[in-house]
Amino acid sequence: MTAIPSPGHPAVAAYLAQGYDGVVGMSSRFAAAICARLLRLQTEEGLGGPLAEIGAFEGRFFIALAHALAPGELAVALDIFSWPDDGVKDRFEANCLKHGIEPERRVTVKGDSGAMTPAELMDHAGGSRFRFIHIDGEHSRAALGKDLALATACLTEGGLIVLDDMLHPGYPTLMVTVQAYLEANPEIVPLCVIDRETIVGAAKFVLCQKAWFERYQARLLAIFEDFIWPLGADFEPHWCLVLSQDTRLAEIT
Repeated sequence: MTAIPSPGHPAVAAYLAQGYDGVVGMSSRFAAAICARLLRLQTEEGLGGPLAEIGAFEGRFFIALAHALAPGELAVALDIFSWPDDGVKDRFEANCLKHGIEPERRVTVKGDSGAMTPAELMDHAGGSRFRFIHIDGEHSRAALGKDLALATACLTEGGLIVLDDMLHPGYPTLMVTVQAYLEANPEIVPLCVIDRETIVGAAKFVLCQKAWFERYQARLLAIFEDFIWPLGADFEPHWCLVLSQDTRLAEIT
């Protein structure tokens, strides 16, 4: 197994080592470890609250995130739960139970994020804003734009938005939506890029409020020291870290 960062939580580490590959899905173990550690970082910084995943599918990534929450915090899974068949919701529930995410720790919502208001989403978490929102819903420009707007409206102070399947060759136009969103929301900036593990474990963008960027970046530089690609990501004019399992630079001489 290729080296991954410590997820910062024994239950997450055990799931990534022993259960992750047994749950159907396409997110990478590398990204799951980093996102779990980001949740732990938030807890260390005194930031609490629920998380949400838009596009939970059968629960592979969701389970890792849920294990990283502090005791008493809630994980909300939102999905249409009809693809590739109507049994996907039952498989999601079974996977959560099998891997230790009990019903009292999660809320499963069968619905369309594109038709949901911020108040409706937050109602599923008792009216609370979310400290972490993972967007892995419909991979179209229009759907991503709606999901970004929903997540931004539901985000708590210091919260993180994580975008899946960025820079994926199968969805090349999604970056157009992301760039337009960043230009329209200058208070939100990329915190880091989580490099792809494989084509089915594609890159993710982690976004944060601009006021929190320096605070988060200082911690990330220390926590992920061995996984930082030296050149970083240039979002013109904003620069952020790239976290990768391969930190080499090309030999040009």
